Amino acid sequence: METQNFSNHKRYVIGFHGVLTILSLLVFIGSVVNLFNTIKACNGYYSASLIVVFSVMFMALMGYTRIFALKAQDRAIRAEENLRHYALTGKLLNAKLTMQQIIALRFAPDEEFVNLAEKAVNENLSSDEIKKSIQNWKGDYYRV
Repeated sequence: METQNFSNHKRYVIGFHGVLTILSLLVFIGSVVNLFNTIKACNGYYSASLIVVFSVMFMALMGYTRIFALKAQDRAIRAEENLRHYALTGKLLNAKLTMQQIIALRFAPDEEFVNLAEKAVNENLSSDEIKKSIQNWKGDYYRV
């Protein structure tokens, strides 16, 4: 596996982010076209409407499954980074850190973590600024 760094740490799953997204969009467009053709022909409103509803439901389901998985991962990251900070300093992370900042801090090695966490609070660093500040990147190969 390629060593992770700022430029390649984002993960895209071609089957989900590419193929499934495009296919669901095509199904939605096709269902809307089918509904308009049905309206012109004056028959089959019910089935055409159901297909549109199902395609909208599928796209919503796709979005929510991604959001729910990321929220669970974010909670786990927050707990892990809180524990790591506690192990290194004897204190929990500063409550002023945002979730995005904490997620970015997971890439910092222990030697940089505490100082970078303080700097993130004091200078209100964005997640990208935190990631760019890391000298020795610690990869996270398990997040999807």
